[in-house]
Amino acid sequence: MRYEEDENIRTTRPTGESFMSAVSTPIATPAHARATAIFTCILAALAGLMFGLDIGVIAGAQQFIQKDFGISDNTLEWIVSIMMAGAAVGALSAGWLSAHLGRKRSLILGAVLFVAGSVLCGVAWTPGVLIAGRFVLGLAIGIASFTAPLYLAEIAPESIRGAMISLYQLMITIGILVAALSNAALSYTGSWRWMLGIIAIPGALFLLGVAFLPESPRWLMMRNRQSEAEQVLHRLLGSNDAIEREIGEIREQLKTPQRGVHMFFQNANFRRSVGLGVLLQIMQQLTGMNVVMYYAPRIFQGMGYATEAQMWFTVIVDLVNVLATFIAIGLVDKLGRKPILHIGFILMALGLGVVGTMMHLGIHSHGEQIFTVGMLLIFIVGFAMSAGPLIWTLCSEIQPLKGRDFGIGCSTFTNWAANWLVGVSFLSLLNGIGNAATFWLYAAFNVVFIALTIWLVPETKGITLEQIERNLMSGKRLRDIGR
Repeated sequence: MRYEEDENIRTTRPTGESFMSAVSTPIATPAHARATAIFTCILAALAGLMFGLDIGVIAGAQQFIQKDFGISDNTLEWIVSIMMAGAAVGALSAGWLSAHLGRKRSLILGAVLFVAGSVLCGVAWTPGVLIAGRFVLGLAIGIASFTAPLYLAEIAPESIRGAMISLYQLMITIGILVAALSNAALSYTGSWRWMLGIIAIPGALFLLGVAFLPESPRWLMMRNRQSEAEQVLHRLLGSNDAIEREIGEIREQLKTPQRGVHMFFQNANFRRSVGLGVLLQIMQQLTGMNVVMYYAPRIFQGMGYATEAQMWFTVIVDLVNVLATFIAIGLVDKLGRKPILHIGFILMALGLGVVGTMMHLGIHSHGEQIFTVGMLLIFIVGFAMSAGPLIWTLCSEIQPLKGRDFGIGCSTFTNWAANWLVGVSFLSLLNGIGNAATFWLYAAFNVVFIALTIWLVPETKGITLEQIERNLMSGKRLRDIGR
């Protein structure tokens, strides 16, 4: 073997022998490799389960926390939203962590922090301690929300990449549903400490599962560990030609070292992809979905439902969220990203617009209650089938490899910063401009997002990450880089 070094990144290049003669590990059959790739992606996507559990559990626990500690709506907003502030900090550090520690070890660190934060929340003896525990949970989720989609994009074969990245969002929805079911069962006793603390158990199981994941072959190549990268690809691709092509494409990209910050200031095309990733995450957060996830019981209270009914209607919302995500998984690699986003934003604008109108007119009968809940579920379907999973998919696809850590780090930080803003302002909006105007505001955002999707968002179905990068760096319009 001969080693060639290009500045900070070295790549191993076999010379004097064919690629496959340098490989000693047996090649898996295509069917076995596909099954292995899917199983690996499922394990990594469980990071989303941790995220979903924490979103779901705080929605059900908050009214009992408020009653137990005797705190105001403003303090409650901070308990809910401080997790997003922690996640923003975690996302900022995740780029460095994933580049230096690797994708796998970053996920392990996130799992450890998640378990520690869950335990601290469960034993919190003051609102301040609870806020600290929620911040630790945020650090964990910020690291995982950056690393998991990045890892999935680098592990999944291109033919199923969209569906595999969408698994992350599916796991978020499943986590929210599981937490809602737990909250509903514990709501009769108001045991909010159990609601918050019990999620340490799935966190520990996730930690165990992550230990068995392979490292990303792209990251291994970046660290001059080509033989290990080849071994991972043997397990995931099952085709000599596919392995050789993948190694060649990665090696070609690594001729230029990864310098995200340097690229951002020196390369206008890279700034475009970073800007699009930031915009996409702002769009996702301003759809209003996390308002519903964090404050669903409060929303149902505004519709006239009692505490137990609020909890079980929240379960219904979360169940619909899970089921509708399968629409994205089933169609994202067939219909494409953009058509699904168009449909989703239309449904979300319609659903929230009608909910706001019903709250403006007044909900007086049981029939009106059910109709309003139905329109809220239309909104949930719109998000779960589109912006929920597909924004993460697009953000992981549009960034070039040499700046991917920086680009995804910027978009993930933006996601959590916008998430924090939504979480910390919703109750204040309700108390300030009223229920109807608040829902109309988010409906209007979704109308704007339809136009932005048409104007800026590319269709990336069925194209390799390497081709997307070539199109971006050649100066093509953003909406054309997937062609």
